[in-house]
Amino acid sequence: MADTKAYIGLGSNLGDRESYINKALKMITCAEQVELCRVSDIIETVALSSTEQPKFLNVVAEIETTLSPAGLHKMLTGIENGLGRTRRGQWWPRTIDLDMLLFGEEILEGLDLTVPHPQMHLRSFVLKGLCQLNGEQLHPVMKVPFDELNARLNGCDFALDPDKPQLVSIAGNIGVGKTTLAKKLADRLGCEVLLEPYDENPFLADVYAGKKELALDSQLYFLTSRARQLDPEKLEAGKICISDYVFDKELIYAKRLLNAQQLALYEKIYPPFAAQVTAPALVIYMHDPAQNCLERIHSRNRPYEQQIELQFLRNLDSDYERLFERWKSCPVIRISTSQSMNADSLVNQIKYYTAGNFIVANSQGQSKI
Repeated sequence: MADTKAYIGLGSNLGDRESYINKALKMITCAEQVELCRVSDIIETVALSSTEQPKFLNVVAEIETTLSPAGLHKMLTGIENGLGRTRRGQWWPRTIDLDMLLFGEEILEGLDLTVPHPQMHLRSFVLKGLCQLNGEQLHPVMKVPFDELNARLNGCDFALDPDKPQLVSIAGNIGVGKTTLAKKLADRLGCEVLLEPYDENPFLADVYAGKKELALDSQLYFLTSRARQLDPEKLEAGKICISDYVFDKELIYAKRLLNAQQLALYEKIYPPFAAQVTAPALVIYMHDPAQNCLERIHSRNRPYEQQIELQFLRNLDSDYERLFERWKSCPVIRISTSQSMNADSLVNQIKYYTAGNFIVANSQGQSKI
């Protein structure tokens, strides 16, 4: 049987954590039909389930083996048992945890073993180790390099929560194509789509025409409308929905459109609304040069948008970049409107970043994922 390259995630948060990891690596080295090739640096992280737990030490090991996936899984379980691993639940502290992350290009889904690891793309401590060893390798299912998957997390670790609404928010500049993509994805996913109420805002056209005294009225209209749309009680837990905006944009536009006095009042009103809305499980951030966005704005010819200037769009570009440079709330997929976008690929990735059940429409009808 030919050698297969596999990657193992090792973690420990009980006792002498580094010693347990080293002992596990030594036992892997001594195992038959396994060669330990490389090991990433140690990364310390807080436990996903609770900050009251001891912190974890984590590494990723690259091996070559002639074992089958089941055989390797059995060997790793034996090492865990030999090092005193207690199995009391998914989030229980452990002396050692050995996860099979990848087994060549194999895709396996079973009761005892799923490969690739089903939530590895949500863990920075896993992806950082994989990037150190082989960042250009593609995820076998998502078909995205590990370097890119890691960048989407911005150094954070996430866990799927099926008890919350599975909101996917599309963010980006005016004219970048958010609404078009939102409708396209919602159609393929068979889910609800939440669209910004631009055409219903009675103040917006006057604000874009230069009547700055109405800017606060316009912003408050958007604030209350979006808060109603994203009310957790109106969105069903475990169900995916798509919005063509991210709620955090409210402060971006307020700071660009309001004068100092208006902004001071708005910043007092904003926090209670922000604290109550549904947080996204995933953001898709669309970007494109401001000039391209302006051309689309002129092409679609919405009367209230025709006063928008290029510099305003460039300023918004910078604001969105700053927002997502420090974003820690959920994974962010960045896409360029100018490049060819594969909506089916995005649909497949949404599946892995959310915990919802949804229907994917296709030419033969609909099939549940």
